[in-house]
Amino acid sequence: MGITQPLHREAQQNPDKVAFVEGDTTVTFREFRDRTALAAGVLRGLGVGTGDRVAILSLNSVRYLELLVGTVWTGGVVNPVNIRWSPAEIAYSLDDSGTQLLFVDDVFAAMVPKLRELSRDLATVVHMGNGPTPDGTLAYRQLLATAEPVVDVGRTGDELAGIFYTGGTTGFPKGVMLSHTNLLTSAYGGLVATAGLRAGDDAVSLHAAPLFHIAGVGTWLIASLLGMRQVMLPFFEPKAVMEAIQDRRASEVFLVPTMVQMVLDHPDFEKYDLTSLRFLTYGASPISAALLDRTRAALPGARLCQAYGQTELSPLATLLMPADHEAGNAKRLRSAGRPLAHTEVVIVDADDVECPRGAVGEIAARGAHVMLGYWNRPEETAAALRGGWMHTGDLGFMDEDGYVTVVDRLKDMIVTGAENVYSAEVENAIGAHPAVASCAVIGVPDARWGERVHAVVVLHPGAVLSEDDIRTHTRGLIAGYKCPRSVEFVTELPLTAAGKVAKTVLREHADDGGTGIAGPGGSAAAETATAATAAAPAEDTHTSAQPTEEGAS
Repeated sequence: MGITQPLHREAQQNPDKVAFVEGDTTVTFREFRDRTALAAGVLRGLGVGTGDRVAILSLNSVRYLELLVGTVWTGGVVNPVNIRWSPAEIAYSLDDSGTQLLFVDDVFAAMVPKLRELSRDLATVVHMGNGPTPDGTLAYRQLLATAEPVVDVGRTGDELAGIFYTGGTTGFPKGVMLSHTNLLTSAYGGLVATAGLRAGDDAVSLHAAPLFHIAGVGTWLIASLLGMRQVMLPFFEPKAVMEAIQDRRASEVFLVPTMVQMVLDHPDFEKYDLTSLRFLTYGASPISAALLDRTRAALPGARLCQAYGQTELSPLATLLMPADHEAGNAKRLRSAGRPLAHTEVVIVDADDVECPRGAVGEIAARGAHVMLGYWNRPEETAAALRGGWMHTGDLGFMDEDGYVTVVDRLKDMIVTGAENVYSAEVENAIGAHPAVASCAVIGVPDARWGERVHAVVVLHPGAVLSEDDIRTHTRGLIAGYKCPRSVEFVTELPLTAAGKVAKTVLREHADDGGTGIAGPGGSAAAETATAATAAAPAEDTHTSAQPTEEGAS
């Protein structure tokens, strides 16, 4: 089975049903199939054949999806480009994957000259926007006017569908190779667990996550398997999300915790009718207990589900189901849920021996959803997939009931005075203070302790706290050696485009003496596009992480 199959089915069975809504435009399944076949014709005319890589640098749109599906339709491999990357990072990913063809929309067209200068392999750029065609690019609308639709080549199974680059927060970005089987296995695993929550003729999926991110692709694929109406937002913006829920009667959405907080913090939140929202999935980064409680209170009609996984797992590994949220079990709410039907998950020590229940080790998973490997990186592939298990780089433990709690990224664990400190645990403690809007904890070099716990804190408007206030508060919740030894107050945390905190940026600023962090990093074009919010993964591409239990080590 291939990822084009759901489209063929819906175009056959429900051709006139609305598949997508974008602004004032609606597209039926028949229309989307025809658009995709014509897009594939454009690609074929540009010389795309079996296995050729096609890059897309664009905000979310139906056009993005027709090119994504059209690439696979014609036998190619899609390379969705991180919209928050610099030209140098984008050029690296193009050359690393041997991508010669790039599609860009209006927002990113200005990058083309620089990309041509930096990229060795980039040969053809197609402008897929609505504005004037920039010099040195081909006009997609003109190519469509002369193209002929082509028949789906029907790639399936273990054939490569896409290369999804990790964010490159450590070293160079790695291209994660995902097959049709990988993507569909994960989607079906999520679908089996949640179909009853999504069912109904009035079900509408809202896309706020970016389509270059595996969470966005996974959400699209599950909704496609169900034949759902999907509402496209070009990028995440709190007001646009609330308007879409109200006006389009969206019933489900995936948001990362920072996005959830931005929606709840919006001054007009109470003015919108969000009662159509029945299912809210969150993930991609830790969520504080305070924000979780606030979300449940603010959106009482929405059942909550937490997703955990990573790009290498296509992406799903575990889900914390709505029933677990509603049970009021505080310990369970700190977990990332239990493994889905399509995967096996274990916790292993440094020798790859399974840990006893409750002991912290590295989370590993296996199943048909595990990536084919890293593009052109056989040694790193072998290391990650040793013993037949995908080693996630996440630290966690599993309790007696099979619930997995993620305590930290392996590379983010802080070792201070020979003691292990998990940043998520400290963040949860700090975040419990009512004056704290958000926070991030990192380890910074310390002459005495090797590393010290350093907190970067954003306060609610009008709130005033001191470093001592933060330390006093956390001492009441966690052991003294885990409490921050230094605290920096900022107006915003830097975010990756997925809405995760960019801890590499925080470390760089801490190394420079803690010069204030103003807000998200990234290219100027993407900053404009995302309205100072985010939508892309850092290399720690896990789809969620939860605070550890106090005392775990």
